[in-house]
Amino acid sequence: MSTENFDKYINLADARLGTKAISVTDDWFADVNRLFQPDAAVWKEGVFDDNGKWMDGWESRRKRFEGYDSAVIRLGVPGTIKGFDIDTSFFTGNFPPSASIDACFCAEGEPNEDSHWEEILTSVELQGNSHHLHAIADDRAWTHLRLNIYPDGGVARLRVYGVPYRDWSAHNSSEQVDLASALNGGRALACSDEHFGRMSNILNPGRGINMGDGWETARRRTPGNDWVIVALGHPGEIEQIVVDTLHFKGNYPDSCSIQAAYVEGGTDSQIEARSLYWRELLPSQKLEMHQEHSFAAQIKDLGPVTHVRLNIFPDGGVSRLRLLGRIAKKA
Repeated sequence: MSTENFDKYINLADARLGTKAISVTDDWFADVNRLFQPDAAVWKEGVFDDNGKWMDGWESRRKRFEGYDSAVIRLGVPGTIKGFDIDTSFFTGNFPPSASIDACFCAEGEPNEDSHWEEILTSVELQGNSHHLHAIADDRAWTHLRLNIYPDGGVARLRVYGVPYRDWSAHNSSEQVDLASALNGGRALACSDEHFGRMSNILNPGRGINMGDGWETARRRTPGNDWVIVALGHPGEIEQIVVDTLHFKGNYPDSCSIQAAYVEGGTDSQIEARSLYWRELLPSQKLEMHQEHSFAAQIKDLGPVTHVRLNIFPDGGVSRLRLLGRIAKKA
């Protein structure tokens, strides 16, 4: 798989999904949990704390004995990993020369001494102030990672691109669930524009923390409208739709509509053209600034669907999209 296709996957290591380090050998200079912040790393000129220069990432002390540093990470959502970005932004004379990543699956709790770890990224060379993209060809699901840096140093961000995993066989089909949530496997596949905010943000848990934590397009200067296509985590019948414009005040869409389909076959790269002919799930609805809009009676009965296309008119920002419904058996 080409590394340029990572954008269609979600970052399983996003702190907003609940990702955190459960152990680390050393993070003297910079807290290991900075690795999972959704924003790009920053440089703060002349800022120091009690332990030294403040760095936006994980940084261990200079090792004076045999061995290497590592951090055990619990992913916010288990998933199949398609690729990594080991980002050493702003680490120049203090980056690790190399790194590797192990993974394990724990159905319950945290890894222990009996847990089985698999190396899924063999040792790779790192450079300072650089992004290191590596595609992974492995269909297994993982709950935990172990990032190893040799022998010590600093990493700004760890991005883990993949597809969330959920054991739907354990889900009560009579219970309503957000079929679009990133925690349930929802993925934003394509959009017309994401100049100000990433399309995948609309599937994150909770409400947006600011305008940057949503999907926002550039101001449209040509005819037409903007749109985003979402693959549901599981086929299902949608019973309630929530379109949240929280924080979007002078830049919310005037209205929206949603199309949907049960997609079989094809690839993600073909989804844009196919979406043109999907049926209308939610007719055009007026939107207001900075609020949740809930729709139920307006939803058309299309039966089970796997994908939706949110159309916004003509442009603007959406904080979250919720598609609440009941799962259906895959055809």
